[in-house]
Amino acid sequence: MRFKVDNLDLELVQGDIVSQTDLEAIVNAANAQLKIGGGVAGAIHRAAGPELEKECEPLAPIQVGEAVITGGHELPNDYVVHTLGPVYGVDKPEAELLKKSYRNSLEIADEKEIESIGFPAISTGAFGYPIKNAAEVSLKTIKNNVEKLNNLNLIRFVLYSNSDFEVYKEKAEKIYE
Repeated sequence: MRFKVDNLDLELVQGDIVSQTDLEAIVNAANAQLKIGGGVAGAIHRAAGPELEKECEPLAPIQVGEAVITGGHELPNDYVVHTLGPVYGVDKPEAELLKKSYRNSLEIADEKEIESIGFPAISTGAFGYPIKNAAEVSLKTIKNNVEKLNNLNLIRFVLYSNSDFEVYKEKAEKIYE
């Protein structure tokens, strides 16, 4: 599913974030220590190989909402943007911190002159953020920050499950049409 947002294409796909061979960068829903972990972080680190964790060591720890960038190593992507999303019910205010994760990820990618990036549904796995709320926050954050981007021309949400894809699709149709 594709939407036009100013001069930018926004795509929603169901799939695996580490299989996005046509994207210059992907986003890691990281833990504070930028270690292998579970979920998205585990999948990205396993696919990228051990050099990713070595590159991450001096960048850790990161704070909630912060984003840092590394190379993609054995991934098909040139870069990985790592961001720490909020733990729902713990890190307050959740929505503001989630917006910050997306905003900082977009800014760091744009500064690196990256043209295409893929996002997972940050904080919706082990961090417990309700998918409907997260979809609304993330999609509105993209919409509200597009005019500040100079280099990005494709943002793709890569949603692991069909149910997450359907939630994002429903929210995107309301926000972008």
